[in-house]
Amino acid sequence: MQGMTTHFKTSKALKVKKEAGENAPALSDDELVAMSVRELNQHLRGLTKEDVVRLKQRRRTLKNRGYAASCRIKRVTQKEELERQKTELQQEVDKLARENASMRLELDALRAKYEALQCFARTVTRGPLSPGKVATTSVITIVKSANHNNSSPTPFSAPS
Repeated sequence: MQGMTTHFKTSKALKVKKEAGENAPALSDDELVAMSVRELNQHLRGLTKEDVVRLKQRRRTLKNRGYAASCRIKRVTQKEELERQKTELQQEVDKLARENASMRLELDALRAKYEALQCFARTVTRGPLSPGKVATTSVITIVKSANHNNSSPTPFSAPS
């Protein structure tokens, strides 16, 4: 492979021509990579075995470079897509965490109201019920709806 390198800036076609010998038709790197095996074999007719081996090796090297470049592009593209998905998922996690915190606050407030109502109900039912006491205390009405679609509520009244 010592004959493949030159110290002068030459065109790709000249490099290929030097590899294949002076009598070979000039092929650029792009042409060498793009041609089919059948076309390559036609161009290699009449060349020495060493020239054929060098040209085929050069073609293989160029093809491998192309494959490596496409793999790099694919890897970078996949990485960018995964980073985009990660950002979207992180935003979704943050949103759900905020909703969760809000719901916990609402749940705590509802628990506090429930405990206050339970405490109030216990204090009302502890003492002996006398006709005068029932008249002076308030009545708690709890409305429970059968479903949430504007159905008529069913009232439950408890004397206090």
